[in-house]
Amino acid sequence: MSTVSLVKVKQDDEKGIAEAVRRAVDIVGGLDDIVKTGDLVLINPNLVAVPSGRVTGAISRWEVCKAIADLVLEKGGRPVIAESSAAGVDTEKVIEAGEYTRLREQGYEVIDLKTTPRTKIAVPEGHKVFSELGSWELVRKADVIISVPVMKTHDQTEVTLSMKNLKGLIDDPTKKAFHRDGLLEGVVDLMTALKPELTVFDATVCQEGMGPIFGTPVPMGLILASRDYVAADAVGGKIMGYDPKDVMITVRAAARGIGEMDLDKIEVRGDVSIADVERRFKRASETVIEGVPPFKLMLDEGACTGCRNTVISAIMDLKSQGLEGCLEGKYVIAGPLDEKLIPPCAEKDKTILVGICAKHLEGRGTYVQGCPPNNIFIVRAIVGEGQKIERRYATEEGADDQSGETK
Repeated sequence: MSTVSLVKVKQDDEKGIAEAVRRAVDIVGGLDDIVKTGDLVLINPNLVAVPSGRVTGAISRWEVCKAIADLVLEKGGRPVIAESSAAGVDTEKVIEAGEYTRLREQGYEVIDLKTTPRTKIAVPEGHKVFSELGSWELVRKADVIISVPVMKTHDQTEVTLSMKNLKGLIDDPTKKAFHRDGLLEGVVDLMTALKPELTVFDATVCQEGMGPIFGTPVPMGLILASRDYVAADAVGGKIMGYDPKDVMITVRAAARGIGEMDLDKIEVRGDVSIADVERRFKRASETVIEGVPPFKLMLDEGACTGCRNTVISAIMDLKSQGLEGCLEGKYVIAGPLDEKLIPPCAEKDKTILVGICAKHLEGRGTYVQGCPPNNIFIVRAIVGEGQKIERRYATEEGADDQSGETK
């Protein structure tokens, strides 16, 4: 059976977190057969964007990464904490906001991948979307990869856990391609290419609602670890109140034999059980949007959660920029809707068609390509040309031309 450890953090400080990480990793077999002397071990935290606070459930805490790095050093490996933030975001600013500079001062390697040499990584036979991925030399050379996600909800994929977190190891053009050609299967292709050996969840403070940045912190006081990424995500999702079959990345990865998603075939070991800590997290789709003018949101029942959540997130982006007035009288449609259900009063220049499933309606309005599309392109379709718009968390000039992908 696949094993997932679930360990309580007894005290929420560097020492307490280090003890919990060590115990969680030991329960799933330790590092003896994973890390050899001289191995380059890439530790990938979630540093998606500058958070509202260091410990808000938006980014991985440096304490967790340091604890893993110390375990790697004990085995004679070379730990490198490396990440590329979302497109349009300066990774170095997130490193500073997360206080990873403290680790640099102590001699640990903390790398902004966007500043390093790029390369291509081949995806093995059996890929669904990508035959190769744009990445970095450091990622290609890594002997061991460890994903360190935060446990949080997400505005496009319901949750973002160990597998989706690895999107930080691909370059921005590939991130954009994921949203254009297929995010879910793209993440699974990435898993088959990288073959990461271990995941350690930072579930000390998690996040619910409009994740991955603007959600509400949820203190959980947990560390979770596993060598099976699918099992880890199934357990993590279940703790958040999701049935594994409702999280499409988990489902697609299990279907390709990458890991186990059946909770009856996963052994959970440690201080607590799933039932002891399970708590239903508020979904991104449950975010209440107030103060917007009348408009019509038509979500076909066949629309996936990716497009549903992305539309809601895009409307939040509009409101944050004071552009909600552009919604008035608009029709926003997602999913494989029957054309006959579109009312005659829905004028072409006031109709926005979201995602691949709505492509058959392309002649009826402004079509936004993607699976799911990025928020920024939905916002652009709603406001029209000539209006300056930006991603809420973007920190680099010209971010509106980027995918704005999120982890």
